[in-house]
Amino acid sequence: MMILVYLLFSSLIAVAALAARGRRTIHLAGTLFYLAQAAFGAWLFAGGGCDGSAGSLFACDAAGSLFYLLLVLVSFWVFHHSETYLSECDLRQTRTYFALVMLLTTAIAGAYFASNLAVTWIMLEATTLCSAGIIYHRRTAQTLEAAWKYVFVCSTGIAMAYLGILLLAAATKCESLSYDAVAAVAAQGSPLYLKTAFLLILCGYSCKMELFPLYTVGVDANFAAPAPAAALISTGLVNAGFLAILRVYRLLAGTEVFGWAKSVLLIVGVLSLAIGALFLRRTNNYKRFLSYSTVENMGIAAIGLGIGGAGVWAAVFHVVCHTFIKSSLFLQMGVVRQVYNGYRINRLGDYIRINRVGAVGLLAGMVVVMAFPPSPLFISELMILRETIAAGKWWLVGCMLLLLCIVIYSFCLRMIRLCYQPNQDELHPTKADKALSWSALSLLLAAMVLGLWQPEALRTLIDQIAAL
Repeated sequence: MMILVYLLFSSLIAVAALAARGRRTIHLAGTLFYLAQAAFGAWLFAGGGCDGSAGSLFACDAAGSLFYLLLVLVSFWVFHHSETYLSECDLRQTRTYFALVMLLTTAIAGAYFASNLAVTWIMLEATTLCSAGIIYHRRTAQTLEAAWKYVFVCSTGIAMAYLGILLLAAATKCESLSYDAVAAVAAQGSPLYLKTAFLLILCGYSCKMELFPLYTVGVDANFAAPAPAAALISTGLVNAGFLAILRVYRLLAGTEVFGWAKSVLLIVGVLSLAIGALFLRRTNNYKRFLSYSTVENMGIAAIGLGIGGAGVWAAVFHVVCHTFIKSSLFLQMGVVRQVYNGYRINRLGDYIRINRVGAVGLLAGMVVVMAFPPSPLFISELMILRETIAAGKWWLVGCMLLLLCIVIYSFCLRMIRLCYQPNQDELHPTKADKALSWSALSLLLAAMVLGLWQPEALRTLIDQIAAL
């Protein structure tokens, strides 16, 4: 019941922000919204939400609790950075944007806590509508095209996932679509139906996880959306897609098709890693560049799930740490836009002289996202490689190492160019806000702390999530 109250109250605050008649009212609505998030989080981690449920629709499990905490943290920084980002926008644009950010945060949280296949599907479809409105924020022909493309491709993907859910229900002959009920009878299902259902759900939700084959819509969304909102889409929403796929993956753990499903995840992971690595070399826009980095990292997470064993723990840890790192980099890109009014890779440079704090944040982010110590991604990628070697999949080890070398080269080339090459564009009249650069850097520092020390509470939560 508490989850339903939280979702309803958060939605009402977002609607109130949409009807605001002044920026001060929007700010007050945002303050109230994040106080509600903090209150719900405190109740959750104080033990009130442990194994609690709202019928067969929502449940407070370890996965939902952990990713909800990350969501609230990132969403708060997104709201804070957006206030400066939208300072030149009119009231209508501002209130619509902030209302959609709050609704998107609420819908993502609903997907995290969903204990039912149908509820997960509904919540992810709700994120499509909220994200599309954010993508269209600038009201240009380009953003309109991106918004319609996002709605069309995501709706197609969600429809595929819906067919997969129907097949899963038919295969298990389960009247309830709750994860626990389906898992209890999944082993009795038709292998052909289970395989087809998994393929459809994986392909459908790949538009949210930014994974092959529907990764392109996420790249376009992050390109068209304001940089702070892209930080939320590329982390919070991607995590929702990851959890949706992880929960279906766990349903099949006791079935005879589980080995086949792991092989499919390995193939999808390698293809995503290859696409991300190769397109990092081709794109000429820093936001697209970071988006393809997300595709590459989600490919690594999919490989972790596919290899199994400790790779599942590493995949969850990888996604958790990626949330801190990628949100920090996207927020730093929002500050870059203040200076250059654009994201063109081949024309921007000399950032180290203009905003030293922001440049240090980008260079440090480069080191961390490439999985060099003290990056937490070093731990997760090393665990996945170790499991891959133990499984004797040397072809996979070779592919991963080759593609990761391409990623390292691309990141070094692009970030060093931004910080040190001569600038060719005229500078934007607005000076860089170093306070925003410091706040974005704080998320990166949190990731680096996790690379050196993982709290016991975090390890326990990930142990519970990764248990099959």
